[in-house]
Amino acid sequence: MGRLVIVSNRVPDPRERNQPAGGLAVGLADALRDEPSTLWFGWSGHKSEAGEGDTQPQLETYGKVTYATVPLTPAQHYGYYQRFSNAILWPLCHYRLGLMNYSRKDWQEYLEVNRMFARQLKPLLKPGDVIWVQDYHLFPLGQELRNLGVNVPIGFFLHIPFPPWSLFRALPPATALLHDMQAYDLIGVQTDEDAGNLRENLKAAGYNHPARVVACPIGIDPIKFGETAAKAYEGEPIKRLRGSLHDEPLIIGVDRLDYSKGLEERFLGYERLLTRYPEHHRHVTYLQVTPVSRGEVEEYRQLRRQLDETVGRINGAFAASDWTPIRYLTRPVPREVLAGFYRLADVGLVTPLRDGMNLVAKEYVAAQDPQDPGVLVLSRLAGAAPELSQALLVNPHDADDIAEALHRALTMTREERQQRWTGLNTEVCSTTAETWSRDFLHALHSSRREATA
Repeated sequence: MGRLVIVSNRVPDPRERNQPAGGLAVGLADALRDEPSTLWFGWSGHKSEAGEGDTQPQLETYGKVTYATVPLTPAQHYGYYQRFSNAILWPLCHYRLGLMNYSRKDWQEYLEVNRMFARQLKPLLKPGDVIWVQDYHLFPLGQELRNLGVNVPIGFFLHIPFPPWSLFRALPPATALLHDMQAYDLIGVQTDEDAGNLRENLKAAGYNHPARVVACPIGIDPIKFGETAAKAYEGEPIKRLRGSLHDEPLIIGVDRLDYSKGLEERFLGYERLLTRYPEHHRHVTYLQVTPVSRGEVEEYRQLRRQLDETVGRINGAFAASDWTPIRYLTRPVPREVLAGFYRLADVGLVTPLRDGMNLVAKEYVAAQDPQDPGVLVLSRLAGAAPELSQALLVNPHDADDIAEALHRALTMTREERQQRWTGLNTEVCSTTAETWSRDFLHALHSSRREATA
């Protein structure tokens, strides 16, 4: 067996402790723990005016993983990352066609960065390597590697939703992207719905796609995360939070600042809870942790202003001198501290408008005390919903539905909470980061053998 070569838009800094909850880097790090040797290639997160010919990938090895990173020029960062990846593909794949703002110049920059990645990666490859490309930033990378003569197995995994052809065809280069995806030996997506959508797209675009498309949901390391949560629960940050609640229930939400997460709709659902069920006044606190992301994109700046206004309005309408209904944090919180917050919280509120999977939901389940577990309130439109059917499932567009689920969660008996958590935990422990990577890579090897038979 050769090395596993991971390629992602951004390579995490192995020295950084504050990795985001539920993110791609966390899922991959959990999955790669048992890999004998891994090369992880991608953007360093830095910008440089130096041209490609003046820079070489920077290599750093930590344990069994070698990290190979390259910078982007400011123009590449803007066109490839800010514009085409996050202002065009991201809203399109999250069914928000009205937010897509296409420019052919951005498309060309997107292609050029994928070509640059392929050129910089090829000299680092060895015979027997297996390449696993991650996410929407790199749809064309497999084809660019094939164009350079790379003939090792190449798989691709999409961590966000894939929309139906009726939406995706609105992207001018849709057929070109779908054509490039034929270079992969295997394409993985999170859900059966996404797999069906991708197959529909390939068929509608007229391609006899040789790669297999499989649904392979990602997970976490639930045992390790549960242990982290139990340990963190005894730490000072959680003791301070617990003391400030005065033995009243806590609702928690943890999301990156993004319009796909349904944060505005979630706040309105909580407001509806306080309106319809006044018995919860002064007897519940909602903690929302929302680190700011993509702050250079105007849509995200507007969203932050909107959320600040909504939180201020709700707190102004319902707060008392000794009670703030919503505590709203926009700075990162260390993952181990978040694990303790999850364990303390009586309700985990996870209500994206559309999500590929959502590992926060699985982290919340894994963090619970089996003897006194909290209740997960989960959007039906999250990729995790089919697996986590023992959660209280809600339509995130319906404020009353969210309010009713929150009321039910806050008043649920311990017996029912234990029963629901047992079912949820069984699912979280059966589909882990380890099983995700193992199953995908096994299918990739099988697909490659079939293609060369």
